[in-house]
Parts: sequence; structure tokens; C-alpha cells
Amino acid sequence: MDEIILLISIIMIKTQITISNTLGLHARPSMKLAELCSKFNAEIYIKKDGKKINAKNMMDILMLASGYRSQIEILVDGDDEKIAVKEIKSLFSDRFGEES
Repeated sequence: MDEIILLISIIMIKTQITISNTLGLHARPSMKLAELCSKFNAEIYIKKDGKKINAKNMMDILMLASGYRSQIEILVDGDDEKIAVKEIKSLFSDRFGEES
């Protein structure tokens, strides 16, 4: 009798981000981030100071109180994780369209 062994590989993309917009993740950028993350099937989380929250929830993002120069970690796991990370990093590097 043949035996089939299924190995499950858990690969998650983790990236560190420093908040560079001077007002931090206040309501408008938190809303933009949650809306962007909600476009993806991947599970997306943000970690800061030992807390891990769902990045698809604006209120959870606000509760992290991520101010200017705060360090956060983005964790993304799913079939569209690579494009999700790319777009999230772009949103942060563009400072949410708030500053030039």
C-alpha cells in the first residue's frame, strides 16, 4: 500500500516599517491602510510593542497608537501576499499621500 505524506510549508512575509509621516497612523492613514489590506485574500497583521492586530480593521490600527518614527512589523500570509506587501510598502513610502 502506498503512503502519501503531505508536508505543509508555512511561509509568511514579515517586513519592518518605520512610520515616516509626522502625524503617525492617525484616522485617515489608518483608514487607507485598512481599506488597502481588505482588498487582499491574505491574512495581514501588524505587530507593535508585543501587540498583534488585524490590519484590515481601522480601529485596531488606531489602538496601536503608532506615532512618528514608530517601528512596526507587517506580517502577511496568503496567496496574494507578495503583491499585498508591495502595495503596503508603497502606501507607507508615499506617506499616505499626506506629505511631500
